[in-house]
Amino acid sequence: MMRHIADDAEHIYLALGATDFRKQQNGLAALISLKFKLDPYCGKSVFLFCNKKHSSLRALRWDTNGFILVTKFLSDEMKFQWPKNQGEVRAITKRQLEWLLEGLQVDQKKAHKESIDTEGMIF
Repeated sequence: MMRHIADDAEHIYLALGATDFRKQQNGLAALISLKFKLDPYCGKSVFLFCNKKHSSLRALRWDTNGFILVTKFLSDEMKFQWPKNQGEVRAITKRQLEWLLEGLQVDQKKAHKESIDTEGMIF
């Protein structure tokens, strides 16, 4: 479900640092608006949050008449490779979201580029 919440999203944002998961949709929306100066009611944006132990993610997205709030808890001792920056918001791609959900870092230095500029190439 975490992957599907990002379907047709134009922006995926990570709220870096640890988020208190006692906050529900209204508290997370206020955090997005007040701290990060972004619009939580933009239906084309998904906002991701991680708990202090890096064992759980929450995704928040506006859906025309209400918020969708999805939580993913990892089993055993698994952890998400959440970026270490604190108190910032960071935009990522869908490919980076896939990496994050698979337990990888969002910055894969050895990954192939998503697309290659073919302008000017002659075939």
